Amino acid sequence: MRGLTLSCLAAALLLSGCHSPQVQQAKPTLAIPAQWRDQVGPSSPAEGVWWRNFHDSMLNGYVDEALRYNSDVLTARERVNEYQARVQAAQGAQWPTLDAGVNASRARSQSAASGLPVHGDLYKGSLTAGYNVDIWGQYSSETEAAQASLDAQKAAAAAANLTVASSVAAGYVTLLSLDEQLVVTQSTLASRENAYRLAKRQYESGYSSRLELMQSDSEYRSTRAQVPELQHQITQQENALSVLIGKNPGAVKRGVEFDKLTPLALPAQLPSTLLERRPDIVQAERNLVAADASLASSRAQLLPSINLVASGSLQDSTLSQLIDNPLRLWSIGGSILAPLLNREALNAQVDVAMSQRNQALYAYEKTVRNAFKEANDSIDAIKRLQEQLTELQEQEKVAEETLRIAQNRYRNGYSSYLDELDAQRTLFSTQLSVVQVKNNLLLAQIDLYRALGGGWGGL
Repeated sequence: MRGLTLSCLAAALLLSGCHSPQVQQAKPTLAIPAQWRDQVGPSSPAEGVWWRNFHDSMLNGYVDEALRYNSDVLTARERVNEYQARVQAAQGAQWPTLDAGVNASRARSQSAASGLPVHGDLYKGSLTAGYNVDIWGQYSSETEAAQASLDAQKAAAAAANLTVASSVAAGYVTLLSLDEQLVVTQSTLASRENAYRLAKRQYESGYSSRLELMQSDSEYRSTRAQVPELQHQITQQENALSVLIGKNPGAVKRGVEFDKLTPLALPAQLPSTLLERRPDIVQAERNLVAADASLASSRAQLLPSINLVASGSLQDSTLSQLIDNPLRLWSIGGSILAPLLNREALNAQVDVAMSQRNQALYAYEKTVRNAFKEANDSIDAIKRLQEQLTELQEQEKVAEETLRIAQNRYRNGYSSYLDELDAQRTLFSTQLSVVQVKNNLLLAQIDLYRALGGGWGGL
């Protein structure tokens, strides 16, 4: 009989272990570059609160508020709490179970001797303990997968913090640039209003033609029409920034002016460090670990499981005797369960887990490659935008001098108003370009901080 039992167990192990996966495990193809594309990169130490390098107390306060009240940040933190509870649930599955129960009933029967009704009480207590032996590591793998998923959510929360801080800094800098564009436009508007008044006086005195007056008037109105558009953009930017920091849409106070902002000192970072500290890469890596653990758990389900069960019960006609008396009935046993008829379903579950693991691998490789792309893009953008800004600032000086000469020549009758008008247009366009390119340069530096995972001074 014992030989038959061992034969059945061996057959069960053989059948449950037979698995011909349809989905093969993917091999990694990621090659980590040894350096940045152009062999250039940031040179100064990383800052944990890099936005403070702008030296704007209002910006610092807005970032702090966003990290406390932004909806995306709060949602990510609650997701961490959720996955912490999932880890506790997975850990609890590895412990024995103990169930207790008490039943009470009252019955009416008829006495065979007297024929009279008889009422009786019956109390019954039970205690059952069970334990699933984790021979193949199924439950430990589930716990490992839950822990890796928790780590991934923590990384996602860090990524949310980084994204929100970057978005607040970028939104605030853009708001200051819009303010500066409005200042430039209003200054140009005042200049063109004076030019229009001069053209009007000269026309009324017969010194210039009506054509010059109309040209001056048209240019003045064209500049004035740009003011409402900029004001609307400022309102939109204020509303977006308010929502980002967790407030209702409204006005936003400013700190320093845009022309006081200077490009930041860039953080030093190497590709290997980038892999370790960028939050979305950490998240993708932990998701891959979780997928591997889930795959191991699915494979373990193909193997037999051992369950140990112990139970006891007692019953009495009075509740006090039920509590005082020891267990009257008890049993201890164990069982070995091996999947037989549902083997195909379990094999399919392994294939699903394998495919999910492969997807996690591809997602991880994509995340890493994208990280290097973003960093290289930002580094190149900073270099090119700095070159462009330098040229535009020099052009602005030339345009200012050109306008001064054109105004003097027109007022002294040596040239037509068209020369002054053309010089005004060039200067105005150049001044706006300087503001926009400087804003793009600052945004590129913010993007680089985000691409490098933000600051982590002291790590």
